[in-house]
Amino acid sequence: MSELKVNKISPETGTAITLGDSGDTFTVPSGATIVNSGTATGFGGGKLLQVISTVKTDFQTTTSSTPVDITGLSATITPSATSSKILVTVHITHGATGERGSFHLLESSTEIVKGDAHGSTRVRGLVGGQTADSNGSTSTVSMMYLHSPNSTSSLNYKMTFQSRGSAQYIDINRPTAGADDAWAGTGISTITVMEIGA
Repeated sequence: MSELKVNKISPETGTAITLGDSGDTFTVPSGATIVNSGTATGFGGGKLLQVISTVKTDFQTTTSSTPVDITGLSATITPSATSSKILVTVHITHGATGERGSFHLLESSTEIVKGDAHGSTRVRGLVGGQTADSNGSTSTVSMMYLHSPNSTSSLNYKMTFQSRGSAQYIDINRPTAGADDAWAGTGISTITVMEIGA
C-alpha cells in the first residue's frame, strides 16, 4: 500500500477538489479526529448539530390577563445554516386558583405558533389547559414544536404565561399562590432547543 505524506492539498485550478471516484470508501482510523471549521454539506438530513437547555427552579406568580415573560425560561441558539430547523421542547410545572391559564412560545418578541381562533373570548396560545386546583396541587404542561427560522442569526426562544386576571393566580414551579401543604410538592420547568441539520 502506497502512502502519501503532505501538509496541504490545494486545487490546481478553481476552488474544488474531488477525492476518489463513485463507490470508493475512505476510512478514518480509530483515534483520528476530523475537524471541520467550515460548512459541512451533502451528508444527508436529520443530524443533531447542537443542543441548548435551560432549567428554571425558582417560583413566579402572575394575575395578569395579558402574557408575561416566564423569567429565566428561555434558550438562545445560533443555527449553523439557514436550512436548519430548531426543535423546541418545553415542560412547565404550575399551580393556580382553580382557573385556566395559557402559555405562549416566542422567538424574541414574536409568537411563532398558536391555536386557531375559537369563540370571541378564547385566548390563542401554544398550549392551554386545566390548571391545578386551589388545594395546593400542581399540574404540568409539555409541548414540542419544530420551527423553521431560515436564519443563521442568534435566536432566543422563550415562554410567556397569563391567567384569567384579577385575583386568579398562576404559579410557576409551585402550588397555588404558594400554598403550604404536606403533599403540595414543588417542581421545575425546562426549555430545550435543538438544531436539526437539513
